[in-house]
Amino acid sequence: MIRSDIVDALADKFSQLTNKDSEQAVKTILDAMSDALVRGHRIEIRGFGSFSINRRPPRMGRNPRTGEAVAIAEKRVPHFKPGKALREAVDGQVSAEEKLAALSQQR
Repeated sequence: MIRSDIVDALADKFSQLTNKDSEQAVKTILDAMSDALVRGHRIEIRGFGSFSINRRPPRMGRNPRTGEAVAIAEKRVPHFKPGKALREAVDGQVSAEEKLAALSQQR
């Protein structure tokens, strides 16, 4: 699934939204999530999963062409951890619709 598929699905589900409105909504959500991760915040979406930043420490690597040692700097990388409902739905134990329905009833 790509971004345009999400936009189309949103426009199909909510007939009052145009494709342009759906595209703006998806862009706004993804931009907000990206900005939060850049600032080092954690994002948690119940029933779906959480996004956080992992730190990769500096290390010594090798240039595969020459075999020369190369210093690799520390990096911060985004990390996604799926929630229990998503893991179970992907595993096929429970259908995604049933799990989402159960989650919405808990609220």
